[in-house]
Amino acid sequence: MNQIPGGLRTDQQPPMAIPLRHFVLALGFLAVGIGGGTVMAVATLPGLSGLAQLHVLLVGWIAVTIMGAMTQFVPVWSGVAIHSRRLAAAQLWLLITGLLGFAVALLVGTLAWLPVAGVLMLAGIWTFVYNVGRTLARARPYDFTERHFALALACFALVAPLGFLLAMDFSSPVFDSLSLTRLEAHLAHATVALFGALLATVVGALFQLGKMFTQAEPDRIDERLLSLEQVSFPAGLAMLALGRGLTLAPLARVGAVALLVGLTAFAVVIGRLLTGATVERSPMIARYWVVVASLLAWVALAAPTWWADPLAYGSLFGHPDGRGVLLYGVFGFVVIGSLYHIVPFIIWIERYSDRLGFEKVPMIDDLYDDRLERADFWTTLVGFGGLAAGPLVGLPTAIVTASSALATIGVALFVANVLLTIHRHGPNGIGGVLSSSLESDEDSPPTGEDESGVGVSPGP
Repeated sequence: MNQIPGGLRTDQQPPMAIPLRHFVLALGFLAVGIGGGTVMAVATLPGLSGLAQLHVLLVGWIAVTIMGAMTQFVPVWSGVAIHSRRLAAAQLWLLITGLLGFAVALLVGTLAWLPVAGVLMLAGIWTFVYNVGRTLARARPYDFTERHFALALACFALVAPLGFLLAMDFSSPVFDSLSLTRLEAHLAHATVALFGALLATVVGALFQLGKMFTQAEPDRIDERLLSLEQVSFPAGLAMLALGRGLTLAPLARVGAVALLVGLTAFAVVIGRLLTGATVERSPMIARYWVVVASLLAWVALAAPTWWADPLAYGSLFGHPDGRGVLLYGVFGFVVIGSLYHIVPFIIWIERYSDRLGFEKVPMIDDLYDDRLERADFWTTLVGFGGLAAGPLVGLPTAIVTASSALATIGVALFVANVLLTIHRHGPNGIGGVLSSSLESDEDSPPTGEDESGVGVSPGP
């Protein structure tokens, strides 16, 4: 997208280094997670390597990216200043330190250290929830995106203590003194994390970004589908999580149906926006098509599985073999596609916006390399497609391994493209993003004061 949409308040955003630091470190976890998956396809890693890789991808890549994106765009979308810059900087280091300790402890088998790592992760997530929650609380009335962000923040707040209890239980029998079993806590934790904290954020952001990138507007049919989603998705999520946590299969089954109905309605709306796009192909539009197709495929796979037994451990992600469709096809492509706009957008605002009209400046889409973008799209599409389809159709091990290698190459191209964008156009390059503390250690000025002098007037 080559322009800044009207109605956004870019004068309220935090310093550039804060969200970019989240994104750069999240890319590191992405590379480690995908690379680790390739190694695991041909060799056996020590300890609980599968659990470590899953948390590296879901927490280190997707959740950290979400934290950076919310910290950046809640102020932009809602027109309110971030509550605290210090907390926005602290949340990242707390979570990153905890996650590194958590992953290492799982790999080397020092499970007694998991509670220590869990405390740091809990502190990082709760710091993020408090800071963004205080920011979002000043936005009224809530629109579609803000309502989903509020739901996601509530889920982040809940999933962190459940995860801490599960981490403690590796070394101490925590659940022996509770009415909740470990399996029930695990099912509730995963449900709230996947479909609440992560997927609610994706739904809220994708609707806003989909309109921006397609330059299309929802019609009456879309509005009715969105109204259905806003009722069925949150209610279904709550019933599914409670049903799993309390071992109430009928409640979980009704919740699963409601959640899937809401997600189907949402996927149809995004598909209609993409069909009505009035702009040419972009990295975002191309990847959002994959997201829509993957979401609908995942719903079709999950529906009979959850109807048959929504409490089974094998149905945690929906269909037992459908995890890759959700993880790679939905989460992976929506994050990669969105970052192709978010990172250049932040850099453009910081470096080029005040030069507009005085000299020739690049547009937002000019900041990344088009050839690398197209190469990473097709490589990741084939690689992620093979990883997702492998367990579903029983692909030979050699093809799954080759798909993992292709996915690793595609991710490497994407990471290189984003890092090159920051290196070439960021005021202080990658090193400045990781080390800069000039503005991130200062709290935001009181609401209503201009922070940067760079802004876009809010819409009526």
